[in-house]
Formats: sequence, C-alpha cells, structure tokens
Amino acid sequence: MNTNHPEPRDSIVAIFNVRTGKLEKVSRVIKADDEWKSLLTPEQYRITRHKGTERAFTGEYYTNKQEGIYKCVCCGTDLFASEAKYESGSGWPSFREPVSKSNLNITTDSSRGMIRAEVSCVRCDAHLGHVFDDGPPPTGKRYCINSASLRFVKNEAGRVA
Repeated sequence: MNTNHPEPRDSIVAIFNVRTGKLEKVSRVIKADDEWKSLLTPEQYRITRHKGTERAFTGEYYTNKQEGIYKCVCCGTDLFASEAKYESGSGWPSFREPVSKSNLNITTDSSRGMIRAEVSCVRCDAHLGHVFDDGPPPTGKRYCINSASLRFVKNEAGRVA
C-alpha cells in the first residue's frame, strides 16, 4: 500500500492547494484529544478521530450535487473536487479520485474482519473512509468517504473554492 505518512509526526508535509494549483509545504496538524473534542461535533469526532463510520444514506453530502471542493473537516486540506463525485449506490459520497494523492494517506485497515484500504488526511490523520477498486473509468476507484469527515465549500462565480 502507498503511504505518504511522514516521520516524525511533527514534520512538514506537502499538500496540493486547489486554489493556487500548487504543492505547498505545511506543518502537520496535531492536537490533543480534548482539543479535537472541542472543535468537532460528537459525530465528526467519532468518525475522524476514532475511525468510525456514518450510517449509509444519512450523510450530509451523499446527495450533494453543487460545484465546489470537499475539504477535511479537521484541518481544511483540499481533498476532493465535485467533478470527481459520482453516485455509487453505496450510501456514502463517492469520488473517482482525490484532488491530489499527496493529500491522502492510504493504509491497510484489517478491522471488522475485512482487509480494506483506509483513507485518511495526510495533514491531520483524520479518518475519511475507504477506497475500493470497483469504481468507474477512468480510475476504477471508489473513494467511499464519510460526510462527517468533510466540509464542502461551494464554488462562487465559477471560481474554485
């Protein structure tokens, strides 16, 4: 599996910024558990910090069709563009590809009696969801992402958020 996880944990990471169209070096976001609890809703905290999942067909962005960028709810890193979103029938927002693979960590998740590819934010380690190899062309990928791990920023006047 590809892992972009830097060492040591307080290092600098390079993330792609959609607005500038460039890779930027930024500090990792590391917070104490109590601080995450104070910044996130209980559902966001459970999903992003403790690898939870929301019930299928209940997430805020499952049926969202607006144009914009989906960012990490914890640190604001750009993750997915609306153009990459599609209806997979899975019950979660699904994307063909991220804005950049450099913005994600892909690791092996062997919980719940399955082996899956877990997707997390490279900047803050927020659990986002999983990626599967059953998506549409051209990538063949299905990034199955929890709405609670995302913050959507709508495009204004045709400009990328």
